[in-house]
Amino acid sequence: MAYDSIFRPGLFAGQCTLVTGGGSGIGRCTAHELAALGAHVVLVGRQADKLESTVDEIRADGGSASYQVCDIRDEESVKAMVAAVVAERGVIHHLVNNAGGQYPAPLASINQKGFETVVRTNLVGGFLVAREVFNQSMSRTGGSIVNMLADMWGGMPGMGHSGAARAGMENFTKTAAVEWGHAGVRVNAVAPGWIASSGMDTYPESMKAMIRSLKDQVPLQRIGSESEVSATIVFLLSPGAAFISGNTVRIDGAASQGSRAFPLLKAKPGQVQAYNGFHRAYLPAVLNEQEK
Repeated sequence: MAYDSIFRPGLFAGQCTLVTGGGSGIGRCTAHELAALGAHVVLVGRQADKLESTVDEIRADGGSASYQVCDIRDEESVKAMVAAVVAERGVIHHLVNNAGGQYPAPLASINQKGFETVVRTNLVGGFLVAREVFNQSMSRTGGSIVNMLADMWGGMPGMGHSGAARAGMENFTKTAAVEWGHAGVRVNAVAPGWIASSGMDTYPESMKAMIRSLKDQVPLQRIGSESEVSATIVFLLSPGAAFISGNTVRIDGAASQGSRAFPLLKAKPGQVQAYNGFHRAYLPAVLNEQEK
């Protein structure tokens, strides 16, 4: 089997794409799709075993991939990582700034270290990688960047540290699009809502019932797939989006729209099917339990 992308074969042939957080979840899915479309994908993350596993999968499927171990929160490590990729590949054509992480906690319970750690991961790290990719490659050759946000439009109760960081990343996206446009660099972002991804299994037992009920809060009455996020990222990287920059695409089934005062109607049978082109996708365990 192979990745069933909606985009034409060879779309990114001969191009190099950097994917941070590429060892799992949405990053892993996106890396597979980009490789299936001809790109050489460089996976970046802190855990070599996860990166190596995804690289092995991509190569087994006939794609081209490598990896770099790097803590994106460390400035010198990021500089060295980008320099190594440029030395090996010559040019970085695309960057998928996907790496991130957070933990559930009310604001009153988050200490300074916890708040700063999440902001460094979800905002500062993304800035450092984008800046170095621009300075070391894209400032000379142009390119495209897609940053990862989240559904934080009405705040993020229970994850205020992540919401603050993601809101900052959206503003960074707009600023970078203006400052770097002269070099032919486009900068956009995606904001996934509730997506069936491995990250769901990192939350504590106390949150499982809430996770299983998320689909009931979505007008489309379902949770999204990793492939639906990846397809949006691929479009924003593609020539078809050549005049799109400084924008954020919400991938949330309209969950961020409307208000609680408007009751959601029950979905019609057959109207809630998800697109899933990722042949190696698997349902998070918390949702598997729901299916039983």
